[in-house]
Amino acid sequence: MPATSATTVGVVGAGLMGSGIAQVAAVAGHPVVLRDVSEEALQRGLSGIRTSLDRFAAKERITADQADQALGRITTSTDLEAVADADIVVEAVFERLEVKHEVFRELDRICREGAVLATNTSAIPVTQIGAVTNRPESVVGTHFFSPVPMMGLCELVRGYKTSDESLAAARAFAEGVGKTCVVVNRDVAGFVTTRLICALAMEAVRLVESGVASAEDIDTACRLGFGHAMGPLATTDLTGVDILRNAALNIYADTQDEKFYPPETLSRMVSAGDLGRKSGRGFYTYDD
Repeated sequence: MPATSATTVGVVGAGLMGSGIAQVAAVAGHPVVLRDVSEEALQRGLSGIRTSLDRFAAKERITADQADQALGRITTSTDLEAVADADIVVEAVFERLEVKHEVFRELDRICREGAVLATNTSAIPVTQIGAVTNRPESVVGTHFFSPVPMMGLCELVRGYKTSDESLAAARAFAEGVGKTCVVVNRDVAGFVTTRLICALAMEAVRLVESGVASAEDIDTACRLGFGHAMGPLATTDLTGVDILRNAALNIYADTQDEKFYPPETLSRMVSAGDLGRKSGRGFYTYDD
């Protein structure tokens, strides 16, 4: 299944990641079906897409007409059956295996033969997700990065039974929406990028927790000493403290490696609702 502008894309989940994936697919010319469980969630997703497209138009990276055309390519539904005829379906729901299993059981039931079933998981092994389907060869990891319209990477993950054809179709789609792909050939929890950021971020949190240095100084050290665009704690705030904590727990569950176990501070922040940029407070405070 070559990824052309005629390829219909289904996106399950209209949150930050799902709406971003829907946006880049629509800008690339794909008809997109965006599904979530409520109209409220869908309208939030569409509002975010419109705001993002308007920013690109204001910076003259696209025209106002192109922004309108992209938004016009996106249809929404609260019914999962709406993605049944899609050529590729990208799941972008909450990062818990039981939630993804529920989605993939239904996708396996309703989606047409030959459709690529992709997951945007950042840490859960693709093999575990695809195991609940009768077509694990069609299940592939497409780990986009946030914010999707701005970040250039897509981490493609081959599950134990993912076929060469499914991986090639996922690559064609991701490259067609402007992403550079890296391929993870061994389906380990956390893949490459999440393992690296979790190991760094968990150690950074421990350094703050034990009073070795402030969050600001740790991030500055990584930016100026290592050339990172953002420090690990600012990245945690951008990703979501809860999301990174869940990712670290998923990797720990698979590896039992203590370096991935979230420090107490991270768990307390989640309990207190200090989730980073999206809540206005994490390791830093945000006005908007």
